[in-house]
Amino acid sequence: MNDSENSPAEKHFRKGEAIAPMRHFKRMGRELAMQYLFQCDLAGNDNFSESLENFWIQAEESGEFPSNRIFRKARNYAEKIIAGVYEHEQEIDTVIESFSKKWDIDRMPVVDRNIIRVAIFELEFCPDIPALVSIDEAIEISKDFSSEKSSNFINGILNGVKDSLPPGAKDPPGRKTNGEND
Repeated sequence: MNDSENSPAEKHFRKGEAIAPMRHFKRMGRELAMQYLFQCDLAGNDNFSESLENFWIQAEESGEFPSNRIFRKARNYAEKIIAGVYEHEQEIDTVIESFSKKWDIDRMPVVDRNIIRVAIFELEFCPDIPALVSIDEAIEISKDFSSEKSSNFINGILNGVKDSLPPGAKDPPGRKTNGEND
């Protein structure tokens, strides 16, 4: 779709010129974390700090990410997710396996597996993020990075995880769950 086909609500303007919509830093952080985890899943991760630094250099040199406050916040959030997924990888993968009926974790598409890991980290270890936000973000990221059928698969697993959480564990009273409040 070109710029002339976008609705006005889908565009941001700068001096009368249409530009790409701004993404929330947490969305960008989730995408970056998934991409790094995907890369490590395929190539292995012999030297965590070196591979992570190389990833950030590549991200900055790609020109896709503006070198601004939003990117810095996204990077910090991505690093939080990456560290959390690595720290709890065994536990997260056990959760994935228990909710992915008939799908061994090693048979899952690598992109899907890492989108799910990011979302489960948020569901299990980030009580300040509403469960529905984590799930919706994972589904949207899968639409951008994976196949058509992936969003249904990911949604099924993550809804099962959400339903298994203790009542009230994710959505504190008074907190809205229909959008990103953080």
